[in-house]
Amino acid sequence: MDPRSEVLLRQAELFGGPALLAGLPADDLLGQLPQAAGWSWHAGDQSMLDARFAGRSTFGVSPPAATVETAVLFLPKSRELTAYLLDALAARLPGKLLYLVGEKRAGVERAAKQMAAYGTPRKLDSARHCQLWQVRVDQAPAEPDLTSLAQRYSLPLADGSLEVVTLPGVFSHGRLDVGSALLLEHLNQLPDGHLLDFGCGAGVLGAVLKRRYPDSHVTMLDVDAFAVVSSRLTLAANGLQADVISGDGIAAAPAELSAILSNPPFHQGVHTHYQASEDLLRQASRHLRKGGQIRLVANRFLKYPPLIEQHIGICHTLADADGFRIYQATSR
Repeated sequence: MDPRSEVLLRQAELFGGPALLAGLPADDLLGQLPQAAGWSWHAGDQSMLDARFAGRSTFGVSPPAATVETAVLFLPKSRELTAYLLDALAARLPGKLLYLVGEKRAGVERAAKQMAAYGTPRKLDSARHCQLWQVRVDQAPAEPDLTSLAQRYSLPLADGSLEVVTLPGVFSHGRLDVGSALLLEHLNQLPDGHLLDFGCGAGVLGAVLKRRYPDSHVTMLDVDAFAVVSSRLTLAANGLQADVISGDGIAAAPAELSAILSNPPFHQGVHTHYQASEDLLRQASRHLRKGGQIRLVANRFLKYPPLIEQHIGICHTLADADGFRIYQATSR
């Protein structure tokens, strides 16, 4: 069981009634707290929770409408996202108790200070390298408007500027990361057909693909609900249309793709996590048509070429700059 869940269960009597567990891990916590409900924005966690506890967890960027007596936020990585989530929960809990649980190294003590806007936070427990905090919501905030928290920037490109909209918690919030910038320089001569932006984030790559290849069908896929909304906002800001879907990794992608383009994720929370990227390389050929391409950017230190050659085809390095490489392979 996740150590944060273990800390919560040390105080299980506090959560015996209707409680909302926001950002909960996909473990047995709902089984231990039969009256609790979950709220997840991670498609993989939601899929596992739904398989085990059907109907007890909701997926999306806003808390479910059901009335609850208390709520627990499992601390996310992003400080901006934490602020939104705390406000979203506190707005539903005037005069009630709101809890925060997280790892010490993830900054739970710092995040607990954000709860001072609602009342006086107090630490209830510390174990398993985690802490549990509580606050009574004496000053409930207004329901936050997520879109008002979006950061927007204009990305200058050869065929005109692209307007990018990013929400709190989305990768590279408010700016273009170095790896994606390098990949954008190497999108020429893609095969016609169905293009996939895997791990779409704020939708920069997918939007550029749709504008550059207007006759192609573009699908954008991400595990994070906030990224899916960001991508849709970016498309709308540029008058573009594409399919934007949530799913847990490449298994959720369509078949018969002509190309997969990606700046694949390798972080999850405060932990380094390579599973989604390695699964992409191992399974990409199942989703590519024969002769389809994969083109991705990766940190130079990541040993992706052997995986690409084993599972897809001959790996070519198209670029090597600023600590990143662009790899390309054609499906056998």
